[in-house]
Amino acid sequence: MYKLEEQLNSILYNSRGRALSFLKLVSGLNVIIAIFLLVLRFGFLPDPEETFTIFRGYDICFLIFALVYTTRLLFSLTRVKFFKKTWFEGYLNIIIIIHGLVNYLSDGFRILLWLVNQLEIYNPLLTFEHILSIYLVILVGLELTKITTRISDLQLKPASTFIYSFIILIFFGTLLLMLPAMTQGKGSMPFLEALFTAVSASCVTGLSVVDTGTYFTQKGQIILLFLIQLGGIGIVSFATFFATFLAKGVGLKHQSIIKDHLSSESLVSAKGLLTRVIQITMIIEILGAIFLFLAWDDELKFNTLGQKIFYSIFHSISAFCNAGFSLFSDGLFTNDISEGTAVFARESDINIRKMYLLHFIIAILIILGSIGFSTIEDIFTLNKTKKRFKNPNKEWRLSTKIAVYSTVILVTLGTVGFMFLEFNQLTDRTIIEALSTSFFQSVTTRTAGFHTMNFGGSSGGLPIGNPTIIMVIFLMFIGAAPGSTGGGIKSTTFYVLTMSAISNIKGQDRIEIGKRTIPDDLIRKAFSVFMFATTYNLVAVFILSITESGNPAGIGILQLVFEQISAFATVGLSMGITSGLSAMGKVVIIISMYIGRVGTLTLALALSSKVITNSYRYPDGHVMVG
Repeated sequence: MYKLEEQLNSILYNSRGRALSFLKLVSGLNVIIAIFLLVLRFGFLPDPEETFTIFRGYDICFLIFALVYTTRLLFSLTRVKFFKKTWFEGYLNIIIIIHGLVNYLSDGFRILLWLVNQLEIYNPLLTFEHILSIYLVILVGLELTKITTRISDLQLKPASTFIYSFIILIFFGTLLLMLPAMTQGKGSMPFLEALFTAVSASCVTGLSVVDTGTYFTQKGQIILLFLIQLGGIGIVSFATFFATFLAKGVGLKHQSIIKDHLSSESLVSAKGLLTRVIQITMIIEILGAIFLFLAWDDELKFNTLGQKIFYSIFHSISAFCNAGFSLFSDGLFTNDISEGTAVFARESDINIRKMYLLHFIIAILIILGSIGFSTIEDIFTLNKTKKRFKNPNKEWRLSTKIAVYSTVILVTLGTVGFMFLEFNQLTDRTIIEALSTSFFQSVTTRTAGFHTMNFGGSSGGLPIGNPTIIMVIFLMFIGAAPGSTGGGIKSTTFYVLTMSAISNIKGQDRIEIGKRTIPDDLIRKAFSVFMFATTYNLVAVFILSITESGNPAGIGILQLVFEQISAFATVGLSMGITSGLSAMGKVVIIISMYIGRVGTLTLALALSSKVITNSYRYPDGHVMVG
């Protein structure tokens, strides 16, 4: 047997390079055809005859996937080792081969369709078609993951690669949202509106020019959900995780991108942190969906169990990723769905703005998503918890302390601010309800964009006052912690700048936090982020004041400042002017959402060129300051 394998390897060896190159070409074309078929199936509204043709195309794609994998296995020369490394893909293709052989030899018997029929599922044929489509999506995803492992071959900076990944995600998200089956009305979503929505979802902002709950079909809402999830953690992060899972390995560029995106301390820890981040994310979002499912008010009658599950999943992911998208027409400020829709049964007026248990669960999800992935890993992983249980004196990392303490301080200040500044609006509630409303709005103000108070774009209740608006702008500008799904200049940046100013006033030569000295290069980095963000927002507001000067809606400067900071900080709160902005105004907001998500420092590093040397030093110069 061994000699036979050796003879086969010697025969295949000379043609191995050409064969593998040809297989890559065939596989790439097959992926393109499969994506095209999936778009036809879900993006349009095919009739039964067209649907039959599409699924015949599915069969051909499945056959090619199986043949390509089998041929790769044959030319691998170390076949057992190859199968162990690609076991997941291997088992998927074995299922295809078995299913195909049974179907061919039995003259059309399909095992999967027979199993679905045995389960007595409603509309088994449609369920069977959905399973085949999901299976094809998985196979396409595996092939696309292989492509991302070649990122290290590109002559691009890690920062540039991270930026381009979001551009690719936004591009495909825009195209998908423009498909006819994604919206309720006839025709396609206009390009600018689709681009705005795709950027807002991919950059986990939450600003919207349409009513998400009624404008999109469930297919369109699912596309939004995927954009939020991929944008929240980062498409490169997902690709790296699955590449590692499939034993393909990742290069240094992958690890460098993950290190910067997750604010890891080193390249060595970045890869391990990513795996834990994906696992923790899935656990938190699943638990969040379960708790939300149980927290919906009994009076909120969903027409189907599936819709209730979908609403729970959607709001869980939107909350943890700090996206702020909601399927209710006026977000969590909605208080009237008594007319009934395709989702809710007509029962009675439902006041979602006073579902405090629901708000509390969403607030916890938002906080977990905004404190940073490395902080979550430091606090909640089982190994770290065990070590602290055995050694209570073992402290958190310095970055964890700053992220947690700054979050607690800012949320507390925001809660107190809402309680006192909006006291008149909260008089119809008990002290606990008023505190709950203020706490929730303080949490969401810094990064998430859900609202249970009237910021000016909602009906019912008095809009919040200008002092509160200014406080909200301040909180939005600071934002969440580094390495999180939130935006802003980051809470740790603000903390370091504050401590730097205090040390300077006291005449101290260095900044010390938690018995640690903060290096000068970190202070310069924090100052650079602050200056870049401040300058950009001033320029953006200036441009908006020009583009909206003739707007018939009569948009004021405070509204423009609020909208711009909300976009840049990827918060998603609005004073009700988003859909009324001019085309150029929407473009400015689109750019702001994008820059705010990828990070001002990341963008600066991508656009900058390396300094040849700075080992020299000029004599000190004196400049009057202050």
